[in-house]
This record gives sequence, C-alpha cells and structure tokens, in this order.
Amino acid sequence: MNWIAIRMLTGDAQKFYGLLFGIAFSTLLITQQLTVFVNLIERGASGVYNEPTADVWVMDEVSRTTDVNFPMPSTALDSVRGVEGVEWAVPHLRANASVRTREGDLEGVTVIGVDDATLIGLPARMAEGSADVLSQPDTVIIDDVGVGNLFEAGQSPIGVRLELNDQRAVIRGVADAIPSFTSQVSLYTKYSQALQYVPGTRNRLSFILVSAADGITPQQLADRIQADTGLRARTRDQFARDGVDFIIENTGIPINFGITVVLGFIVGVAIVGLTFSLFIRDNIKQFGALKAIGVRNGKIRGMVATQAGMVGLIGYALGLLGTVGFIWGNSGSAFFKGFYIPWEVPLISLVAMIVIITITGWLALRGVMKTEPAAVFR
Repeated sequence: MNWIAIRMLTGDAQKFYGLLFGIAFSTLLITQQLTVFVNLIERGASGVYNEPTADVWVMDEVSRTTDVNFPMPSTALDSVRGVEGVEWAVPHLRANASVRTREGDLEGVTVIGVDDATLIGLPARMAEGSADVLSQPDTVIIDDVGVGNLFEAGQSPIGVRLELNDQRAVIRGVADAIPSFTSQVSLYTKYSQALQYVPGTRNRLSFILVSAADGITPQQLADRIQADTGLRARTRDQFARDGVDFIIENTGIPINFGITVVLGFIVGVAIVGLTFSLFIRDNIKQFGALKAIGVRNGKIRGMVATQAGMVGLIGYALGLLGTVGFIWGNSGSAFFKGFYIPWEVPLISLVAMIVIITITGWLALRGVMKTEPAAVFR
C-alpha cells in the first residue's frame, strides 16, 4: 500500500515539486537564519577566542566585554601577580582610535596592545608574516578582515604606512583572527607602543591576562583574584559567554532573527498545507476506491503518513544542502569568515519540519477520513 501511496504522490509532478519546494524553502530559511544568528552572536566573544593562552581575564568591576571595558591603574598588574596560584600575568590593552591612510581616508580601528616580552595577546595564527616583526619600531599587525576594509582586493598591506593619533604606524604582518561583532579593523602592537597610539588617560590598562599554576583550576584562581584584589575575574569560558550575552541583551538581533524563523515556519505550513490539501482533494476518488475494496482507515492513515514523510525527508535534505551551499559559497567573504553550522541547528530544523508535516498531514487526512466508499461511484 505504501508503494501505491508513493505512486499517487509522484504521479502529479506539479504538486509533488510544489510540496518539495515548500519544505526545502522553509528548511533553508530556518537553518540559514539560525546559523547566521549563532555565528553572529558568537562574534561577541571573538576577542577572547583570539587569545588562546589566558585562563583568566581580570578587569575593572564595571567592565563587561572585551569591547565594553573601563581601564584600570597599572598597579593592578602587581596586585594580580601577587595572588597565590598565578603562574604569569601580563597587561592587555584594547582601545578605539582613528587611523588615516595614505589616501587621506579615516577608518575606525581597535588598537590591541600585547605583552612586550611574550607577545601574549596575539592570535595563534598569522596569515602573512610572523609575530617577530613587532620587534621593529612603529610596527603594527593588522587582522585579515581589516585588510579587506582598508585595502582593495589584491593589494598587499605589508609595508604600508598609517597615521595613528599623529603617530607613525607601519603594517608588517597580517593576523588570522576571528572578526569582531562589528568587523572593525584590529591593529595589534606591543603594549608600550599601544600606549602611544591611543589617547592618554590616567588609567590605561584594559585587562590582565592570567594563567593558572599547576594544581589550581581557572575558576578557583578567578575566585582568589576577586577576593584578594577586588577586581572582576572571569574564566575564559565565562568571559566569552559574557560577550555573547551582551549582544543578546542589548541588541535587537534575537528578535529580528526570531521573526524570520517564525515566518519561515508559517510559510512552510501555508505552502505545504495548501499544496497537500489540493493533492488529497484531487485524489479523493482514489482513496474512496481503496475504501470500497476494503482498505481500512488505519492503512489510509499509513499511506498519507508515507506521502508526508517522503516529501518531508527529501525537502528537508534539499533545504539543508542549500544552507551548506550558501555558507560554503560565501566563505570567502569577510562577514562569513569562520561560519559553521552547529549540530543543534539542523536538529531544530528537523523538529520544525516534523511539526509542519504533522500539521499539514493531519489537515489533509481529515478529508480522506470523511470520504465514503460510495464516492467513487458518483
């Protein structure tokens, strides 16, 4: 009987492809929007992810993320180094500035000062050049996304001179970094050099990066630092989550993406429900004939379920492939750099498709159940 149901479904090519389109489009819309949403809000933690060595981030008690911070006095570094369980602690500066290019254009940048001796604070990988170039005077390393913002395609940034707060800055390397939420240009330099590039204030220290000694967990060390110094200390995972939560709580991104996902669900129900109902209506005589020869309602339900399941499975696979193709096709864009599809997203889309198929199948099945065997003879 299931084979008959499949033949009935594929026999009307127009409605069959309409059902596939409805499921595939709805899956694509839900999966693609959820994927972009997850990757976009994770950009709020990019500053933490780009620094792979620190176990604990220490900051002023009012600081919230790598981009929303309040500078501390330089004496805070010695206080943190004196806490038991600290293997090493280094300064880290993050500040906004404006850079003037050779063409005279102004561009907002984030100046990131890394430890002079160890260069802790740099991304783990370099796209061009090496971290050793920071030993040269007036040197900055630009992130690869910043290259696309400041320079034309194919133009090398190496050796280009910039004017940063009336100071000379020469690009001598390109870092392979995760873009920030705003995709702003990031310039990495030594901490001592960064102090000259950003406007002077009494307190300049943005963060203190700390590594835990053997035998102590990052959480235990963070609790000790807070108790001994009064500063805010967060483990790497906690501070990354703080950046994500800040975007969720202070922007309209969740609402906007949520509306799109809901619309994708509604469109799926509308298109599939209407097309499936038309398909059942056009084949009502066939179902009546099956009832006339003794096929029970349970078998009829199984046939409709087979038709709905087949459409849902194929349409879901096509929508998922469309999302993969979309992400892969745009992987070369700076906006989509590092985007991936979390395993939870296809699972959520699958649940949504099951709900759509269940709703539309139930609505279509009502007409079949009301059909009397005598309808075939009318």
